[in-house]
Amino acid sequence: MDTYRLLLVLAALLVMAVVSPSSGGAQAKPRARDLGVPFEGTPGPLNAITDVKGVEVGHATLISGSGKLVVGQGPVRTGVTAILPRGKSPASQVFAGWFSLNGNGEMTGTTWVEESGFLEGPVMITNTHSVGVVRDAVIKWRVHLAPPDETGYWWSLPVVAETYDGYLNDVNGFHVTPQDTFHALDSARSGPVAEGNAGGGTGMICYEFKGGIGTASRQLRAAEGGYTVGVLVQCNCGAREQLRIAGAPVGQEITSDKVWGKFTSNTHEEKGSIIIVVATDAPLLPHQLKRLARRASLGLARTGSTSGNGSGDIFIAFSTANPGAAKSPGLAQVQMVANDDMDPIFSATVQATEEAIVNALVAAETMTGVDDHKAIALPHDRLRELLKKYNRLAAQPSH
Repeated sequence: MDTYRLLLVLAALLVMAVVSPSSGGAQAKPRARDLGVPFEGTPGPLNAITDVKGVEVGHATLISGSGKLVVGQGPVRTGVTAILPRGKSPASQVFAGWFSLNGNGEMTGTTWVEESGFLEGPVMITNTHSVGVVRDAVIKWRVHLAPPDETGYWWSLPVVAETYDGYLNDVNGFHVTPQDTFHALDSARSGPVAEGNAGGGTGMICYEFKGGIGTASRQLRAAEGGYTVGVLVQCNCGAREQLRIAGAPVGQEITSDKVWGKFTSNTHEEKGSIIIVVATDAPLLPHQLKRLARRASLGLARTGSTSGNGSGDIFIAFSTANPGAAKSPGLAQVQMVANDDMDPIFSATVQATEEAIVNALVAAETMTGVDDHKAIALPHDRLRELLKKYNRLAAQPSH
């Protein structure tokens, strides 16, 4: 192991000692289905994006300080999330497509995704003002992960997305470091994914409740190809009145403790954002994956969002099929699902997106941040009462 790589590993170990548990470990807290929220479709074994074989997720979660905001000192409520389509394999290229429902936000690297049809490397999610440091750290991590290509050329345009956590976090303090990014990448694993106040979602707010990271998956029937679709979201969007869960107007019923700092008090102008990552093992080409990314909009709409002018709602979809498609030179042999057979995959994406957002809300815990700003968690008991009131409570919690 070269000296620089050794230093990176030591730095990652140091970060592990000072940040909250951040890999995709199992959680004891309930998920939406445990509370009786009904959803369509059949989830995979983990009901997570990691049900798509090969996909790994890691987090670095930064929580420190309290009280009055002192820029550069905190309080700190932020982090980084890494989604690796093929794990840590140097041959990480996957077909991909992206879509901006409303572009008041950032997702770097998408110009080349659009042009080439490939996502090369991980998808990273962090806070708005940490995109640059995360992007540069991913390049450094990739350089030391693998040798250059046959021509001796190292080249990387990382995909890094953001949502704004400045209501709870010292966003102008630039607390996310390269070491945090290395930790999120190096700790990425298959298996259960930490949700709620984790990674890039640590300081996020959704529908004026505490938001953050959420995930879900769908398993198609054998007659539909048997494919898996997984979704991971970083939720920071929506006004309280908009929130609907399983069709019930939850946000109109729970009106206390709204986060007025995120919205204009007269118009409820939306100031948040959401990043949605869709993974599948279905053999889809880039133009089909762009179609898939668009369908995430419908899952978001099921929870009530109208994607306001101030929202950055940006989505990316990738396929882990066709592993040799990026090999050059010569002809690549690829497979694709017929367009006429894509409807079940579209439905799975919509369903998993909706559930991932609700899972983020259910997993998130009440958080107090800068200047004692507070974002309350969605109250589980009250949610069950409202589902029952609107005849939407599942007879038995499903898993």
